[in-house]
Amino acid sequence: MPTYRDEAVILRTHKLGEADRIVIMLSRRHGKVRAVAKGVRRTSSKFGARLEPFMVADVQLYQGRSLDIVQQAESLGSYGTDIAAHYDRFTAANAMVETADRLSDAEATPDQYLLLVGGLRALSRGEHVARSILDSYLLRVMSLSGWAPSLDECARCGTPGPHSRFVAQLGGLVCQNCAPAGSPRVADKTLMLLRALIAGEWDVIDASSHADTAAASGLVSAYAQWHLERGIRSLAHVSDIPSEGER
Repeated sequence: MPTYRDEAVILRTHKLGEADRIVIMLSRRHGKVRAVAKGVRRTSSKFGARLEPFMVADVQLYQGRSLDIVQQAESLGSYGTDIAAHYDRFTAANAMVETADRLSDAEATPDQYLLLVGGLRALSRGEHVARSILDSYLLRVMSLSGWAPSLDECARCGTPGPHSRFVAQLGGLVCQNCAPAGSPRVADKTLMLLRALIAGEWDVIDASSHADTAAASGLVSAYAQWHLERGIRSLAHVSDIPSEGER
């Protein structure tokens, strides 16, 4: 059977037998890949550390019937250590890889891969507040999957904005006529932040207040979990308090 080579982000792993491990990866050209890494749990393994969550590797795989087999792995991005050293980065990274894993195989595109790699790199370097990196990733990955929230016109009837009510179940901002009874209003600064998160405007994001960031995070979390049809368990542990040096 053929072998192939690709770049991949390690999403999660499972123990298999006494020395092997099942590795779930998001690759650049082959989408999500499920493979067996034989012997990687032995201390003598040459590439076990390269196949841990949050790592980016150049992998060579042997195509199997149900699971592929990892033959080689060369490190391209060692982000795991720096991410794991900070609780806020670690929990945000877990939510990101869990989201990537939840998306169907048909939605695993090269853009999805590059977006995840960029997010993990930014987390490892502490370039921005971890929660903001996660929120931006969630909005952008949902957009790439065809679920971009409506932030300018009513998500239900298409009436041009501005609108001030955000309803995750309806797809974003809705007009007063379409908003369910009791729908809370969203502050203008929060809406501006949502637009900045989806566009990657980090000067606006970094200058936002903690209150606006927390409000936007709540909307992003509700929107992502609704459209993925089941909760992202890691979000329950995500910290919205920045680490020292990221404030």
